[in-house]
Amino acid sequence: MRDEAVERPKHRKPAQSEKLVITASSLGTVFEWYDFYLYGLLAAIISAQFFSGVNETTGFIFALAAFAAGFAVRPFGAILFGRIGDLVGRKNTFLVTMGLMGLSTFAVGLLPSYASIGVAAPVMLVVLRLIQGLALGGEYGGAATYVAEHAPNHRRGLYTSFIQTTATLGLFAALLVVIGIRTWLGEEAFAAWGWRLPFLISLGLLAVSLWIRLQLEESPVFRRMKAEGTTSKAPLTEAFARWGNLRWVLIALFGAVAGQAVVWYAGQFYALFFLERMMRVDGATANIMIAIALAIGTPAFILFGWLSDKIGRKPIILTGCALAALTYFPLFHALADAANPALSAAQARAPVTVIANADDCSVQFDPIGRNRFDRRSCDIVKSWLARAGVPYENVAAPAGTVARLRIGGVEIAAPDPARMTNEARAAAIGAFQNEGQTALTAAGYPSEADPDSIDKPRVVLILTILVLYVTMVYGPIAAMLVELFPARIRYTSMSLPYHIGNGWFGGFLPTTAFAMVAATGDIYYGLWYPVAIAAATVLIGALFLPETRKREIDR
Repeated sequence: MRDEAVERPKHRKPAQSEKLVITASSLGTVFEWYDFYLYGLLAAIISAQFFSGVNETTGFIFALAAFAAGFAVRPFGAILFGRIGDLVGRKNTFLVTMGLMGLSTFAVGLLPSYASIGVAAPVMLVVLRLIQGLALGGEYGGAATYVAEHAPNHRRGLYTSFIQTTATLGLFAALLVVIGIRTWLGEEAFAAWGWRLPFLISLGLLAVSLWIRLQLEESPVFRRMKAEGTTSKAPLTEAFARWGNLRWVLIALFGAVAGQAVVWYAGQFYALFFLERMMRVDGATANIMIAIALAIGTPAFILFGWLSDKIGRKPIILTGCALAALTYFPLFHALADAANPALSAAQARAPVTVIANADDCSVQFDPIGRNRFDRRSCDIVKSWLARAGVPYENVAAPAGTVARLRIGGVEIAAPDPARMTNEARAAAIGAFQNEGQTALTAAGYPSEADPDSIDKPRVVLILTILVLYVTMVYGPIAAMLVELFPARIRYTSMSLPYHIGNGWFGGFLPTTAFAMVAATGDIYYGLWYPVAIAAATVLIGALFLPETRKREIDR
């Protein structure tokens, strides 16, 4: 039997310039990702601006949660705009999503801070993040479908891989803008008001993006379906209420996208949070090193997209997930040693231990936002260590025992606040923290990473490896999702698993992993989240995910 790829036509008659299709679709999507990821890059500053009414650890987790809120609604944006895209067309739908994204991002730059208007500030911030999430939920599926439906059959992986570069290029563009403005204004001015400028710039990017997208025509596949009257009248019902299609939605989600998502966000965003929050590398230095790694690794999106046209989508995606699951722990340990060798040496020489009864210890996250963790001795110790960014181990103690902090050979008893007045408790906590800080300093724990001691080449090398994993899982996935579903419900069907995977499994990764670290004191404990999901994806994908590269997508 002849190869299926030989039997089918390699190219349909182009309706317009393929270079224009790829360039316009990709540039527009780059700008949308730029808008979306600005928030993640500035999470620490946004925490101070909009969540200053809560304790520091909770404030940062809230800032990450607001970042994740945009991801939480992405599946709903996929359903809303996917349905519109299958009913009225690909082009007009992603013009609408672009307008929503650009205007809501611009509005973030105008928001008053918590100090100015109180709780209304974070509420408005979250609303704007939700609008961004809805818009992005409709954008990606439209852009990927649009490019794939213009692509030659034997180059679909290559053509759609340009769309796959847009998330990283958008992040890279946001990094460059943030680094440039930060350097120009200085840290003090940037933290006070300069952080608004990258958001305000998005209005100009919106105008450019809309002009570029308006040059495009509708997808030839959709125009043919429209002419033949074969477009779906109820894409949501066809996509999700019929087991024949819903089965492939679930296989796509758990056998490919979930693993791709956690590898993407662990390799780019969590690595940045790890450097800044746990290794105490200053934000500008961390951003620069991430930007260098992205610049080195980004061409591999195109490489793996091209390679997927030769050997298939499935083996590349699952290999990337497997490599991540197997190597994340050693890679992040190596990253810690290279980024803050003094901290690693202090941990080895004088490990920090909290000796307390587990029943007396709260999880270091307060959903109300008002808990100062000063009512129990264990909470006093752990909340201070979390704020200081000091990793620790837990040792069980008998019930009723007052918590103790051990730093190497030095042991410090925590205050017992049970019978203290507010004034006495505050004084005792202050004295405990001063004694603890003195012991940490004596043991060699740095308050921040020494820029001169950071092994920058090694950090960039490790970050580049993490980015290469991202390119393996992400480069071929648009082509695979397009090929899994029929044209009449493609926009809807492919968008939902993509945005559940990337919006929920991936988008909540920084928040979940950081909360896991804060709860346990183990700076590597949060890695279990991406490792477990990536490993599950390898297993499910190997069993149920089909190879799609030779499929016809016109019907």
